[in-house]
Amino acid sequence: MREGSLDAPVRHPLNWTQPEFWDEAALDAEMRRVFDICHGCRRCFNLCDSFPRLFDLVDAAGDAELAGVVSADFKPVVDACTLCDMCFMSKCPYVPPHPFDVDFPHLMLRYRAIEFRKEKSFKLSDQLIETDRNGKLAAPVAPIANWAMSTENKTTRPLLEKIAGVDRRAALPKFHQQTLVAQAKKNPLPVNTKAPAFGRKVVLYATCIANYNNPAIGDAARRVLAHNGVDCQVVYPRCCGMPHLERGDLDRVANHAREVAASLKPYIEQGHDVVALVPSCALMLKFEWPLLLPDDPDVKALAQATFDASEYIVDIAKHEGLVDGLSALDGGVVVHLACHARAQNMGAKAADMLRLIPGTPPKVIERCSGHGGSWGIMKQNFDVALKVGRPVARQVAEAEPSHVASECPLAAAHIMQGVEFLQKDKNATQPNSPVHPIELVARAYGLV
Repeated sequence: MREGSLDAPVRHPLNWTQPEFWDEAALDAEMRRVFDICHGCRRCFNLCDSFPRLFDLVDAAGDAELAGVVSADFKPVVDACTLCDMCFMSKCPYVPPHPFDVDFPHLMLRYRAIEFRKEKSFKLSDQLIETDRNGKLAAPVAPIANWAMSTENKTTRPLLEKIAGVDRRAALPKFHQQTLVAQAKKNPLPVNTKAPAFGRKVVLYATCIANYNNPAIGDAARRVLAHNGVDCQVVYPRCCGMPHLERGDLDRVANHAREVAASLKPYIEQGHDVVALVPSCALMLKFEWPLLLPDDPDVKALAQATFDASEYIVDIAKHEGLVDGLSALDGGVVVHLACHARAQNMGAKAADMLRLIPGTPPKVIERCSGHGGSWGIMKQNFDVALKVGRPVARQVAEAEPSHVASECPLAAAHIMQGVEFLQKDKNATQPNSPVHPIELVARAYGLV
């Protein structure tokens, strides 16, 4: 038997269409098998809060160890998992193809899927993850929506905390009145026909966060791509479904996958590459959807055609070369590698991309921000999210950079909140607002 991590990790498709997937007794047996392996290893003690909670349960049981833990006590372990995939991708020595066949995140997902199917009551907190509906409703009244969601609002935020469980201190994404799709339609960009990469064609999958909340990411990507000769179109059929995956709603995620894959199919057939602007969405298109729908040819074709935004710029630089004209950025740059970028197993592409900017070596932080999507904003999780992300916030604060970048907009905002809390009484200078790394490339070109 080869010890784990000597072979590349392999992930099995989720057998969620089979009755045994939904068998609660089988789930409990599998959780006890995996938890016993985790207890004997404990390499993941410093990742998310799931593992400390699990190990505390086992330790409190004394000599009985896991056998002394009742199954009902497993729920806090599951609830602390953010599906970041870092245990699977970077820590666990027993992932497939090892015979122990440990996939901790997908085991947590299975628990949540069964839990979701059993729930009948309405939860107001579930409405927070209806990103497309919320974005469409909020965009026309964006100033009012942003005022209501500001942490400075001492009326609406305590009310939101009471009725939906969102911690009043947690920064929430702001809305824009004009979506990325609308901006791209209104302002087409000329393609640089003299660029080495001229002839490439891309369809940008806008993602809900870039389309409704942070169109500057997409604007920067469009400008950098057009400047480098890439014909670029922006498309947004709907959300990738990551928030619903975190919730355990597998049917909903599968429906999103089929619809988006069908919408992007004509572009792929016409020779377009697909670029996802946010790593969580790229992870869904590349990996999670094919594991949910392994026999869907459209989903498979989409996965093979998809690039993360940073990955695509580095690919151009490697094969054709970028257009000259990148200038050094003033001040230091810190780049945080988002967990879902690392989980794509493509290398540190955000750092590689920023190293293309002359005279601007980035300080790289390769650790979880602690945010975990919609998980980290909830009242019961926010302090834990700050604790998990504190090492990242501390490194940012100590570096005192002019520019902070993260591929994940939610992680970026959470990191900066962590920095703010660390420096609350120190009168330290705050870095500029955090950005996606592609925005720094656009700035280095003088395009924004």
